[in-house]
This record gives sequence, C-alpha cells and structure tokens, in this order.
Amino acid sequence: MSLILKNTKYINWETLEFSDTNIKVNEGIDESLAFFDGFDKISISEDDQIIDCQGRFVTKSFAVGHHHAYSALSRGMPAPKNSPHNFLEILQYIWWNLDKSLDKEMIEASALATAIACAKSGSTFVIDHHASPNHVKGSLEIMAKAFDKVGVDHLLCYEISDRDGIAIAEEGLEESEEYLNHHQALVGLHASFTVGDETMKRAVDLMRKKDSGIHIHTAEDFYDQEQCLQKHGKRVVERLNEFGVLESSKSILGHCLHIDNKERDLIRDGKAFVVQNMESNLNNNVGLFNGKNLGDRIMLGTDGMHSDMIRSAQTAFFSGQAKDNIDFVSAYERFRKVHHYLAINGFKGDGENNLVILDYPSPTDFNQNNFLGHFIFGWSSNMVTDVISNGKLIIKDRILQTINEEEVWKFTKEQANRLWKKL
Repeated sequence: MSLILKNTKYINWETLEFSDTNIKVNEGIDESLAFFDGFDKISISEDDQIIDCQGRFVTKSFAVGHHHAYSALSRGMPAPKNSPHNFLEILQYIWWNLDKSLDKEMIEASALATAIACAKSGSTFVIDHHASPNHVKGSLEIMAKAFDKVGVDHLLCYEISDRDGIAIAEEGLEESEEYLNHHQALVGLHASFTVGDETMKRAVDLMRKKDSGIHIHTAEDFYDQEQCLQKHGKRVVERLNEFGVLESSKSILGHCLHIDNKERDLIRDGKAFVVQNMESNLNNNVGLFNGKNLGDRIMLGTDGMHSDMIRSAQTAFFSGQAKDNIDFVSAYERFRKVHHYLAINGFKGDGENNLVILDYPSPTDFNQNNFLGHFIFGWSSNMVTDVISNGKLIIKDRILQTINEEEVWKFTKEQANRLWKKL
C-alpha cells in the first residue's frame, strides 16, 4: 500500500524549491517518493490511500537532535523542597531527584508522551538521552517500544554516570551494550564532571567496539569546566578529545557553552556534532550559545523542554542576535543538520518518505525566495495537520492514528501522579 498526495505544493527541504506536483509515498524504512503530474502516469491500486493537499504545503518532516523523554511527566509538578540557586542545585534538587524515582511504567509513560508530542509537532525521528538510575536494565527497550507504537523512529542512549555509584555506572554500561546488540544507538554519558576516567574509558571502548558514538552534555555550565580543571588538569573538550570521543562522527556534544578557542578548534577539526538547546540554556540561566569557529556540524535539540523543533529554531535565531553568529540561513541549516548527521552515519528511519503536511494560509506571498523569512517569523507547529513516518500516515487531520491518545493520556496522568507523590 502507498500514500498518494495529490495537488501538493512541495518544498524541497534542501534547495527550498517549490513545485506543484502529486507524490506517491512508498511505505517502509527509508523508502522513496515518486513525483508525477497526471494520474495517468502512475499505477494506483485499490489499497492506496489518497490525500488531497490542495492549499497546503508538503516537505520533509523534522527531527530532534537532543531530547530527554524522561522529563515528560515533570510538567506542572510541585516545586522541589529546596530552591536551587545554581545549575548544580537544579540538577540535584530537580532532575536527579526525578530520574531516580522513575520505574518501568513511568519510563513507558514518559516515552509515549514524548513520542506523541514529537509527532504532533512534525518530528518523526528523535535522538534521546535517557536516565533512570533505579531502573536501568531494560529501560531503553521500554522506550523503544513506546516510540515504535506511536510511529516515531529513534536513536537512544542511556546516560552513564558515576554520580550514583560505580554499581549504577556498571549497569548503565551493561544496558548500553545490550541495547546496542539489537538496535542502532549511541553510548550516553551524563557530563565530564560526573564521569571518572575508568567509566569514560569503558564507554569509549564500547563506542569503538560497537562502531557507535558518545552522546554527552559538554560544558553546559562553567561548573563542568571548573571540576575538569581541578580533577584532571585540563578543560572538558580536551579531556573528551584525549579519550577519543571526538574521533567519531556519531558523537554528539550537547550545549558547548563554556568553551575556549582551543576547544572550539578541537571540535571544528574533529568529527563530532554539536547540539544547541537554547531554551533549556535560558531556563537554567547557564549562558548563551555561540557557534563561532565551531564549523558547520551544529544541530538543534529541545533538551526535554518540549518537542517542537520549529520553536527551537526560532528561539535559537532570536536569542542568538546578542552573541551568536546566526542568521536566517544558518538557523534553518541547524534545524535541518540532524538529517545530515543521521545520513552520513548510516542511521535508518529518516528517509525521504518522512513528510509533514502544513496548513499555512499566509497573508503575504510565500515562495522559495522568501521561505526563510516565513520560517523564522511565520511558521509554527500549529501548522502541522498530517505526518507521514516511513511512508505511513501517523497523524491525520491532527489526530494520532497509531494508538488511542485518550488512553495514553489517562495512563500518563496516573504515572505522573505516582511520580509526584514519590518526589
């Protein structure tokens, strides 16, 4: 069975060329599209589903470069018992308290909620960084099954850290290897300041053994640099480089706010990608991102704040006017860079048959020449009406097609209330 999109205004996501066409979308992992003018030029079977896209726009769906699905049940939760005064206390009083409270059902609820939010915002692929220190074993498989139910592809990792003791770090390494034996994935590390040399070495050894990459928060706050200088006599990116993290094009360095010129040179001359998470940085008051001299391997994430990549791109642009070297072109390039990351590294599930249908009734002309101005000032996730993942329609007229959304929300609320009581 195929999907037929007729009367489309198709936007090529790379060239931004607009074309009036019909599209046959073949179902399957990384399957192709067939563009055609008249219906007499293509074979259509009785099983094919036809969607009239008259007045709407079709383009490649989006992808999230760095997410934290485990935070999904935190929305509206009670304030912590102690008010944090700095970044480390934010981690200690809020996020490390939350992740240690997660169990199987809460992990599943978090992943389901995140996958649905991503799909409804137009993203069909998510790179996620998970943590549940008291329920490590099998946690990534729980998440994978939840994402698969919704129809969102994924690249997961477990956040290995020494902060809860060596035994938990060992569980994280074991979970990572077991999951990598059966899935495409990364080796996750929390951050340099919570990962000792032995755990770092073993994680990089696993990365090499499985031909994977390291996914790690990098100099998100200056505390990370202070601790690295005190304990190891070097800066964070220097330490990661010496261990071999930057040798893999699959490695992802999250944030990279508090880095000096030498570290920028190491990143630019290495192979790792940087992921910017502007709203999270603003929320935590840890500083502003600056892409200067980092090269062109910069992509965007949400860091668990939400699942809306259009919003992330616009925030990156607006906040970047103060410090970053970002403009219309580079904002869109960062928005789409995750596709290049997935493609050059051979990850599956982000093929051309992942599409969004957008309802964008603009009061002004919208074309290839002014696309970027509309993207920054006019687009929003509310435009997303239909989402196609691997050729399969998972959102139709803004309604989830793969699972019962009402049942999911009932389940997630039950798990959120359980979590809040534990907190």
